[in-house]
Amino acid sequence: MITFYLPIKTVHIVSVLASGGLFAVRGLLLLNGRAWAMSAPMRYLSYSIDTVLLTAALMLATLLPSGVFANGWLAVKLVLLVVYVVLGSFALKRGRSLKARWLFFIAALGVFAFMLSVARTHQPLGWFY
Repeated sequence: MITFYLPIKTVHIVSVLASGGLFAVRGLLLLNGRAWAMSAPMRYLSYSIDTVLLTAALMLATLLPSGVFANGWLAVKLVLLVVYVVLGSFALKRGRSLKARWLFFIAALGVFAFMLSVARTHQPLGWFY
């Protein structure tokens, strides 16, 4: 199964970039008055990308040796993922004002970028290591 590590990792990375890119585009469109950014096709595309992303992540988790989990960077990524999803939800739907939704959107993009740094460095502090 380890022979599939590189293709699965590649699918995971492409899915991460597609998911984050789609969130950024949808957020910018929505915050600039384009309601179709929340249309069914856009939502289903997001669901599809995120399903592929989660599947690849779970496959990678089963392939990796247990030593990878020792330094905590994956745990930090999971916590950041929850924060990112909550901020994204407030940015796209639940924010009470346009200003609040913009602030949530910028914060979500910042958390996403930090998550990328944690993944890239394999360190819980990411760029701050």
